[in-house]
Amino acid sequence: MSKAFTKEADPQDEDDDLDEMGAAPIPRGSKNYMTRPGHDRLRAELLHLLDEERPRVVEVVHWAASNGDRSENGDYLYGKKRLREIDRRIRFLTRRLDVAEVVNPAVHHGSDQVFFGATVTFAREDGSEETVTILGIDEADTSQAQVSWVSPVAQALLKARVGDEVKLRTPGGVQLLEVLAVAYPAPEA
Repeated sequence: MSKAFTKEADPQDEDDDLDEMGAAPIPRGSKNYMTRPGHDRLRAELLHLLDEERPRVVEVVHWAASNGDRSENGDYLYGKKRLREIDRRIRFLTRRLDVAEVVNPAVHHGSDQVFFGATVTFAREDGSEETVTILGIDEADTSQAQVSWVSPVAQALLKARVGDEVKLRTPGGVQLLEVLAVAYPAPEA
């Protein structure tokens, strides 16, 4: 057989599901840092898909397949498509959880240095202030003022201390940010 018709294993293939999920890639050689609530949320979603959603869709596909002609059977066609989506999401969640490292930001409570899990208030050059919380790739929600630890803003702020000025590289040029405050959740008793 011609080599043109064979598919060799490509390490990039593993990331195909990640690209389709619209998720940011995890930097090579690093863990998928996340907080306990973020990890629990992803794990709960995975278990829901495995224990409830997938078996229900498999049952519908089985029923639809038993009805005969599959080429024009909407339940069968939609069910197979939904099954592929569920399986893709299961692979994505499994890979993300396999490389997950749960970090407890409370261990830095009282520190003035920016680490994972910090809520940071900073000032831009124009005098505007912004507050963001640095979280994991899969748990950050920009509408809640949360940024991923791999985002440019987080990368600029990490390891800075209150009073430090850091450089944020943007497509429009370099901006100076001044760290005004750093807060962490209180440790549980």
